[in-house]
Amino acid sequence: MSDPLGPLRVQIDELDRQIVGMLNARARVVVEIGKLKQQQNLSIYAPDREKAVMEKVRALNAGPLANRCLEAVYRELMSGSFALERPLRIGFLGPEGTFSHQASVMKFGSSVDYTPLSDIPAVFEEVVRGHIDYGLVPVENSIGGGVVDTLDAFVSSSARICAEVLVTIHHNLLANGPWEHVTKVCSKAQVFSQCRNWLTAMARDIQHVPVESTSTAAQMAKDDPTIAAISSRQAAEMYGLKTLFENIEDNPDNVTRFFVISREPAKRTGDDKTAIMFTTAHKPGALAEVLDVFRDTGINLTDIEKRPSQKVNWEYYFFIDAQGHADDKSMQDAIAAARQHCLQLTVLGSYPRAIDVL
Repeated sequence: MSDPLGPLRVQIDELDRQIVGMLNARARVVVEIGKLKQQQNLSIYAPDREKAVMEKVRALNAGPLANRCLEAVYRELMSGSFALERPLRIGFLGPEGTFSHQASVMKFGSSVDYTPLSDIPAVFEEVVRGHIDYGLVPVENSIGGGVVDTLDAFVSSSARICAEVLVTIHHNLLANGPWEHVTKVCSKAQVFSQCRNWLTAMARDIQHVPVESTSTAAQMAKDDPTIAAISSRQAAEMYGLKTLFENIEDNPDNVTRFFVISREPAKRTGDDKTAIMFTTAHKPGALAEVLDVFRDTGINLTDIEKRPSQKVNWEYYFFIDAQGHADDKSMQDAIAAARQHCLQLTVLGSYPRAIDVL
């Protein structure tokens, strides 16, 4: 009896041959681009070009493959292209297996070099020193709010934002033994607040121990069967742990926003955001006057955060995200007008607005 799948598999084999040939033809063009970039001292990673490529892929896609599938393919393709032009080094809040590590790989793919760093200020420092090309830092969680270590690091760093990444965060309970033997649950402090309902229902009488990272918790669980870790699937694979309970977060739409920081600004794409940090003058209504400037200029503010200056009591830094690029005339006018009401104002960077959640 003939194999009914045979002719179809022959078609797939021929298409695979063509696809691999076309991918390598594309790669040869990438090599030439890389040579020109090095001659002109241009950045290898261009957030504006990345956005344009993804928009083109979505526009060309007629199905049946979903956009998300093709975007994943092209992210890995761009990762391989970076390696051909010049290997990139990406720094993140370590150790390996953290959600920051997961987000870095989802953003930059598997063909670049990754450097785990001890804390968020170290990521900023290594970017400024040029020891890494880009850093990825968490800035905001849809449940837990702003990440204070990242906001505070901007106060003293010259690193600038060039891209943002939105990543769905799924928390899993991992262990090296059965649930009945667990006496402690370990994870990063913020994670406990994101899994409060499950912990109250299932682990009320078990000790909750905050540690420096979700990956540290996974390492501890690997060595002690009485410890369970709330961590990522990536950490489960990395440390050989069993997933006792999946997706224990309170909100299934739990999303963390990350910034990609660099020494170079990002070019305008037409769909951008600008991050601004400022302290207001010591006068009544100063903050309202700053915000009114953006309203009167027709610029939408998508986020506002506040942090103590750590220099003067009751003095605060405000962080805002505004729709538009720092090179836009309207944004330039708004920033110039806002400075009149501020003791200090710094543009932290303009970057393409993230559309998709990875």
